[in-house]
Amino acid sequence: MNKTKKVLVFLAEGFEEIEALTVVDVLRRAEVKCHMCSLEGEYVLGAHDINVKADVCISNIDIHDYDAIVLPGGMPGANNLKNNLRVLEAVKDFYSYGRLVAAICAAPIVLKEAGILEGKAVTSYPAFKDALGNCIYKEDKVVADMNLLTSRGPATALNFAYEILRKLGEEEKASELEKAMLY
Repeated sequence: MNKTKKVLVFLAEGFEEIEALTVVDVLRRAEVKCHMCSLEGEYVLGAHDINVKADVCISNIDIHDYDAIVLPGGMPGANNLKNNLRVLEAVKDFYSYGRLVAAICAAPIVLKEAGILEGKAVTSYPAFKDALGNCIYKEDKVVADMNLLTSRGPATALNFAYEILRKLGEEEKASELEKAMLY
């Protein structure tokens, strides 16, 4: 690996803790620089009343310093991401420049709002299937379409995290972690 990869995991009030923290944990185990990013403030309350201290706030970072962005699901977290203009601009920017955009559970609604799902292969939590518009919906645990990566929900968070590593060019580390974590 030439340079340390940097990933930004957005945390909006009401985020799904398993989806966000599993990704952060796996990426950090792989020595990927992974920042939890709040939309405002230092702490973000998850969907199941777990308060998480963010590493950075969206208003204090240069989004272009990152190689990938991750959007956890959860409600109302996914709606809060979908309604944040800075998040939508980041999604559009990363997508247009071929950088990895990863969304799990309800968070593909953010991709829809950003206008990047048309004709793309995607998955989500089943209840959000009809909210994704004219995409190619699949029921696989993780679906990749170019630089878009989507996943189903809390139970697929490890699959999602390992696939993020692979998309970042860290195939060997992903395989090592799968074995070490008894996946």
